[in-house]
Amino acid sequence: MVIFDCNGVLVDSEQIASAVLADAFRRVGVPLTADIVARRFHGRRTADIFAAVERITKRKLPPDFPAMVAAEMLRRLRADLRAVPHAAHALTWLRGPKAVASSSSIDRIRLSLERADLLRFFEPRLFSASNVANGKPSPDLFLLAAARMQVDPAECIVVEDSAAGVAAARAAGMRPLGFVGRSHAEGRLAQELIAAGACAVIADMRALKSAIIDLRGW
Repeated sequence: MVIFDCNGVLVDSEQIASAVLADAFRRVGVPLTADIVARRFHGRRTADIFAAVERITKRKLPPDFPAMVAAEMLRRLRADLRAVPHAAHALTWLRGPKAVASSSSIDRIRLSLERADLLRFFEPRLFSASNVANGKPSPDLFLLAAARMQVDPAECIVVEDSAAGVAAARAAGMRPLGFVGRSHAEGRLAQELIAAGACAVIADMRALKSAIIDLRGW
């Protein structure tokens, strides 16, 4: 089975998400830029991001903050989200079961895939970190996906664009494939993904099939 992260792998959402979070934090007096949000919290659940910000700033975010961020995130995704180039082509030619395991809520995963016309490749095999105790870099989400799909984790390949996601796949006993095609710092990110345990890194979805064939032969 091939398990895909969603944001930054299937849909070009990372800049949108970082901007929404940074704007929301600034409105409540936490001066974080979109670049800082992307660098510090890439691949993490929003609940874990909020907890980290509260811990760092030693202040509580407003009670309605998560709901406000979620609503604005969905609004921006509906307006601006696009699929990663060549994602549909890659998925069409990729044989075998496929699933999505993302740090996003299930509503955001489904909306993102619908907006990018990719939901048809995965429904109903969608798994959200909202349904596990610990988000990435914990292996919980990937192990949940394997258990629900009744697949041995050792038989799974995970396509990820964050060091946290690669580390989670490694901890789950899966083979991580790094993707850097939507990053503005491909070289640095590729190094981070390899350091976290990626077996290989690609920068173009047109290389996905051959990379997965290679990993399946390991």
